[in-house]
Amino acid sequence: MALLKMRELGPGYTAEVDTVDEQRWYQILQEFDDANIYQTWSYAAVTCGRRNTSHLILRKHGDVATVAQVRIAKLPLLKAGIAYVRWGPLWRRRSTQADVDTFRQAVRALHNEFVCKRGLVLRLLPVLFDDDAPCFSAILAEEGFSPARKETRERTILMDLSPPLEALRESMRPHWKRNLKVAEQNDLEVVEGSGDELFKTFINIYKGMVSRKKFVEPNDINQFRLMQAQLPERFKMQILLCRSGADICSGLVCSSMGQKGIYLFGATSDVGMTSRGSYLLHWKFIEKLKQKRFAVYDLHGINPIRNPGTYRFKKDLSGTNGKDVYFLGRFDANASLLSYACVECGDTLRTMYRKLRELAQTARSVKLWPKAAN
Repeated sequence: MALLKMRELGPGYTAEVDTVDEQRWYQILQEFDDANIYQTWSYAAVTCGRRNTSHLILRKHGDVATVAQVRIAKLPLLKAGIAYVRWGPLWRRRSTQADVDTFRQAVRALHNEFVCKRGLVLRLLPVLFDDDAPCFSAILAEEGFSPARKETRERTILMDLSPPLEALRESMRPHWKRNLKVAEQNDLEVVEGSGDELFKTFINIYKGMVSRKKFVEPNDINQFRLMQAQLPERFKMQILLCRSGADICSGLVCSSMGQKGIYLFGATSDVGMTSRGSYLLHWKFIEKLKQKRFAVYDLHGINPIRNPGTYRFKKDLSGTNGKDVYFLGRFDANASLLSYACVECGDTLRTMYRKLRELAQTARSVKLWPKAAN
């Protein structure tokens, strides 16, 4: 029985849920400029399982207008839990003018299905930023969503790729250009591909860097390796490795879909610190994005306070073509007190767990605790 009265969709709109298979979902993703790796079938299959995933399609006059992949976590035996849409819904159709009413209808359809029908907390993290049209916050509020509590909004740098390559290079900060030039003179070899052996090689240097820098990994890179094995070829992540002699000195894992390339993971070995291999790899990836006519390079996550070195690296790379932006944020809608209480409890436990991991890592870095055995 519905917990809230469903709202009627706009004229011509119809919603359907779980009517497509994996192959058709990937075909649909190719139709959207805001397609991204977090809306791929493989991402949900690895992170929460196929049985805990739902796919909503909203049509307008029979044509696909918006889509959203939803990950679901429910408590056993209870009709309580959360439905989570990361970097969705997708509503910017390729070669068509974006219409904010399409976004409204998308979030309304999601609210009808997952809040009204299923009694779940629905949490959205849309690909919207502070400098987007201010109407989006109003739309979300009018459709029953409110900003998620206890949230630190994510922040990133978006690099505009519309200028010519020469102008992109010229716009970089002087020291970034100098390091790139040093890298180009160091006789480095760049290896590119999407195969599992390259991913395995990257993980080796990535884990070495994590151990050396003693930081808490924000994402489980092994999940992304599993995703890579399942992604169709045209959606696979790109792996770029830089070799100095016999040694792999630097590596990148990136994704490119829709109109955007995204920097997911980077790693540098001790050799890479002197060879400047990471500068060369980012430039090579930018060249690839330009060749394929991508519009934006998303440097995917900055924190000037907690990680000032990485922030400066990304800011200086993007130079005058970079824009420092905050995501609009996460938004929740709910109709069930039980689901709301369960999600609040889960959020608190996750926050505590992250803080304990960070404290443990800090303690090890100053040798207060012995390093955990592998």
